Amino acid sequence: MQHTSAERILQEHNIKPTANRLLVFSTLQKAENALSMTDIEDILETIDKSSISRCLSLFGTHHLIHEIEDGSGSVKYEICNAHHDEEHHNDMHTHFHCTICQQTYCLKEIEVPKVSLPQGYTAISLNYVIKGICPDCQSKNKNI
Repeated sequence: MQHTSAERILQEHNIKPTANRLLVFSTLQKAENALSMTDIEDILETIDKSSISRCLSLFGTHHLIHEIEDGSGSVKYEICNAHHDEEHHNDMHTHFHCTICQQTYCLKEIEVPKVSLPQGYTAISLNYVIKGICPDCQSKNKNI
């Protein structure tokens, strides 16, 4: 069922649904949090890094995923709500990076604060990440 959904989404965005693309996109769909390239490689052991990278690049170009730079030194990827360039500004939301488990979570219910830039500056992207300790890590260690 998930594969059918991934196939439909890729086709709607003029992306040929190859086996690798379906696997990478389905992996991102199933993820409960943003995934790094290493996370995706670990999940999809049969697909090499360069193939995964090409899929992620293609998905990014078609606004199916976005990159999160959470300060961990590893870019994370997640499915976008907005799938077209003109909708991209409506998909700005907060991310939370847990400093203990190193997971990055999407907090879609928390909007990114509006920022007024000085005249002459144009924003192209915005990365709003809050760092702290997630509920799972807090419950495992009551001393936090």
